[in-house]
Amino acid sequence: MTVGPQLTLLRYLEITFRGGKPFAAYLYLPRKDGDQAQGTRELAPGIIADFAADGRPIGLEFLSPASVTAQAVNAALRQLGLPPGSAC
Repeated sequence: MTVGPQLTLLRYLEITFRGGKPFAAYLYLPRKDGDQAQGTRELAPGIIADFAADGRPIGLEFLSPASVTAQAVNAALRQLGLPPGSAC
């Protein structure tokens, strides 16, 4: 029996550190197994959205994570038609 592509429903944030400081960050958005970025769009300075081949947003890249605010992340999510995040 073949099962279709699995959908990862969770958002999660991956942060890369260099010298103890955040260097880059990526917010993974819900995606199907095998999704790869086929296009990008800058939503705000230093915030890049990645899109799957069918146009779905699959992630946000933060080029300078130390300077990104929660408000900027939520504004980017709203531009993509997605609900805002919440602080932990």
